[in-house]
Amino acid sequence: MILVSVLPGQEVMATLTAELDTRGVANGAIVSLIGAVEGCAISTMAADDHTKDIVTEYGEPMELTGTGEAKDGVVHVHVVLGRQDDEAKAGHLHWGKVEHFFVNAYVVPL
Repeated sequence: MILVSVLPGQEVMATLTAELDTRGVANGAIVSLIGAVEGCAISTMAADDHTKDIVTEYGEPMELTGTGEAKDGVVHVHVVLGRQDDEAKAGHLHWGKVEHFFVNAYVVPL
């Protein structure tokens, strides 16, 4: 198992992609992500059209947990994010900015 740590000043998807590339991992299971971000963009599918991606950006601190995969060098992550007032948001992670916290990803190469 590989631990990829996304540290303050880094972006989650770019760091995961670069680190897995550096380690020669083109395919793998991202079995767990845990941490927090200060801003992110996630998407979900439109109820009336599964081919339409609805992207929403958030500029606030949010707890993060998730899973995903790397397939042919492309990282794909789904997350659940907790925000103020015990509200949760979920979807496909496009980007996540780490400023004061961290995100740890645990990856099993295939």
